[in-house]
Amino acid sequence: MKNLAIARRYAKALLLIGKEDGQTDTYREELSAFAKLIEQEKSLQQVLVNPLYNVDGRKKVLAKVIESLQLSKPMATFILFLFDKGRIGFLSNINDFFQKFADELKGVARASLVSATELSSETIDKIRSALSARTGKDIILEVEQDPGLIGGIVTRIGDLVLDGSVRTQLLNMRQSLKRGESV
Repeated sequence: MKNLAIARRYAKALLLIGKEDGQTDTYREELSAFAKLIEQEKSLQQVLVNPLYNVDGRKKVLAKVIESLQLSKPMATFILFLFDKGRIGFLSNINDFFQKFADELKGVARASLVSATELSSETIDKIRSALSARTGKDIILEVEQDPGLIGGIVTRIGDLVLDGSVRTQLLNMRQSLKRGESV
């Protein structure tokens, strides 16, 4: 829990820098690319995080990676600052928070839509519009299929879950029958 608070603080700081110099989108792309690289290359992650390796050697490796990715000066400084403060291990969480904060800044919400069958693009657009009207934000919708739902859809926007699946309705009916309620 403490790690998430730390990650949130660093992400907010980077967001403030991005708002100030108008480079939020650039930082978003760079941080995402760097975090993805670190996540994919487990050996690189170990080199950067493991205190058994020499600090100067780890910092040189990090500097080479930053140089090869051609990161902007503020982003390179931010990542080196994370390393110096011993927070480079929180990079994935920092990236997650930064992406969320940058979306909020742009008035965008990310949502997932799970359906039992494939939905037409027209239906997806109608759902996106309804969610946008409900939240007051532009919606980026990630669509998936899950035949286990039997029918209907389940939509998640942050903590809000809109469950219109047949499976959930059947489970609710089962619980009502167990309690002796009429359906």
